[in-house]
Amino acid sequence: MCPSSADNQSEIPSPTYDVVVFENRFASLSGSDGSPFRLPVPAGDEFLTAPSRGRCEVISFSSDHDGSFAELEFPQAHLVVEAWRHRTADLMARPGIEQVFCFENRGEEIGVTLTHPHGQIYGYPYLTPRTERMLRQAQAHRDRFGTNLFADIVDREVSDGSRIIASDEMFTAFVPFAARWPVEIHIYPNRPVHSLLELDHAGLDGFTRMYSAILNRLDRLYPTPLPYMSALHQYADNAAQREGCLHVEVMSTRRSATKLKYLASSESAMEAFINDVTPEDVASVLRGL
Repeated sequence: MCPSSADNQSEIPSPTYDVVVFENRFASLSGSDGSPFRLPVPAGDEFLTAPSRGRCEVISFSSDHDGSFAELEFPQAHLVVEAWRHRTADLMARPGIEQVFCFENRGEEIGVTLTHPHGQIYGYPYLTPRTERMLRQAQAHRDRFGTNLFADIVDREVSDGSRIIASDEMFTAFVPFAARWPVEIHIYPNRPVHSLLELDHAGLDGFTRMYSAILNRLDRLYPTPLPYMSALHQYADNAAQREGCLHVEVMSTRRSATKLKYLASSESAMEAFINDVTPEDVASVLRGL
């Protein structure tokens, strides 16, 4: 992902660049022909398969091989967010794409083998299981209380205050009450929107500043940069996804400067997460950085 030179012909045939997006050469999802996609309906006793239709893209945040998102100057970070927005609009408009997921895996502990600062963008042909589960919970909340689940979560976190890391007139970052990971931060808009597509220029500015500020705090948490997974949850403005709300989850498996949190039997087999640090303590430390 470095710029191409006479001695290094990289994926990007240019001697310099700002931000680049290209299709993943080893895509898990590919070959969407624009036609609607449906998962096969189980019938009889046979296991069923279906083509892995969709789109997998790589986004390089910078031509600087040794940099990171947290180190980007504001205009460069803003350009990355604009690229996320552009790719979201393009992919969401394609027949057969039901969900667009922008994410970053950073650090060897997460399994990253390519250290150049980059992320990925998936266009799924169906709603992913976790997204479906969150939307079901949000609809159940709407049916019971008449309000949006995600907006209520933000309101309650702000009212409590003990897990808030940073907040301004547009966005709020906090450690969730039932955090699963040793380090877990959620970033929400104060006014619910479905995706980056619904943010105006001021909203994109605010999102970029808050997201960059949180990543900066995380890199000061320990003597070495924090390995993390960053997940941008977005939803379409349609009946099936109407209760969804744009938000970011940043998660790390590092539970101290030298130790990792392993997803052992309780977490991996039963999905019952056990944490040895309270969300309030993590939020307090991050507020102080």
